[in-house]
Amino acid sequence: MASTRRPTYTSTGRTGGHGPHGTGRPDAAGEDAVISASRSVPEPETQKPGKAGKTRKAGVPLLGRGRKAEQPADSAANVLAFPEPKGKRRKRTVLTVAATLLAIVAALLAGAIFSPVLAVDTIAVSGTRLLTPAQVEAALEPLRGKPLPQITDEEVGRLLEPLVQVKSVSAEARPPSGLAVEVRERVPVALVKQGEQYQLVDVEGVQLASTADPASVSLPVIDGGAGTIGQDLFRATAAVLGALPADVLAKLSNASAQSVDAVELKLVDGQTIIWGNAGEKELKAKVLAALLKVPADPKNPVRVYDVSVPRHPVTR
Repeated sequence: MASTRRPTYTSTGRTGGHGPHGTGRPDAAGEDAVISASRSVPEPETQKPGKAGKTRKAGVPLLGRGRKAEQPADSAANVLAFPEPKGKRRKRTVLTVAATLLAIVAALLAGAIFSPVLAVDTIAVSGTRLLTPAQVEAALEPLRGKPLPQITDEEVGRLLEPLVQVKSVSAEARPPSGLAVEVRERVPVALVKQGEQYQLVDVEGVQLASTADPASVSLPVIDGGAGTIGQDLFRATAAVLGALPADVLAKLSNASAQSVDAVELKLVDGQTIIWGNAGEKELKAKVLAALLKVPADPKNPVRVYDVSVPRHPVTR
C-alpha cells in the first residue's frame, strides 16, 4: 500500500535551490520536476555549511544546453575578417620591388652585352719588343665587331697562342669601342747556334727569334746548344742565365756546362765565372754583380770569379 505522506522541504531562505535538501514550492508539478531533475542530473558539488546561498540552481545546466542547441547551424556568418599583418605586407612589397629592380638590371646588362654600340673597333697593343704591335693586332683581328663585355683575357690569350714570344696577356675595355691589350713577352737569356743562324731562347728553351749576327745581341752563346749538350745541362745553364740581372747578362760572351753541378760563364773580356749548380742562383747573382763592380787592379787583375759557394766567394 502506497504511503500518503507528503515530502517536506526545509527552506534555505531562497527559492529555486536544489541539492540533497533543495527547496521549492510544494505543488505537485514542482515536486515531480525537482525530483526528476535531481535524479537524472545529480549535482557534483555538495552544499557546505554556511554556503547555502552559493549553490547552483538545478535548472542551469539544462537551460544552458537548450541555448546551445538553439545556435544557428551555419557559423560561417559569424567569422570575422582580420586585416593582413603589416610585416607580411611590407615583406611582399620589398620582394616585389627587388624583383622589379633585378629585371631592370638584367635587361640593362643584356643590352650592354649584346649591343653593337660597344663593338670593338680599335685595338691598342703595348709591351712588345720581340714582336711588333702589327703582329699582335693581326692575331686579334677576330675580335673586331664583337661587343666589349663579351671579350675575356682567356679569349685574347687563345688568339695569341701561335705567337710563342707571348708569355701572358691582359686586356682592358675602353668604351665605347676600344680594346687595350698589354703583352708580356718571354725574356731571351741566350743564343743557340743552329747552322748559320743563332736562335734566341728563354729559360725554358723556347726559340723566340733568330739572328745571323750574334754580336748584335747582348746575350751569351750556349756552347753546343740544347740539342748537343742535352736537355738537363741546357736547362741548368738557362736557369743560371735567367737569374742574372740584365747588365751582367750583357757582359757575358758564352756559357757552358760539363754537368748540372759545373756551370761556367765567360765574360766578353775573357774572365771566367765558376757558378757551380743552379742552387741559390738568386744569391749567386747578387754576389757576382757586387764583385764585378769592384774597381779592377791593374797589378793584380782578376781572371776567375768563383761564386759556387756564394757566402764565401773567391777571386783569383
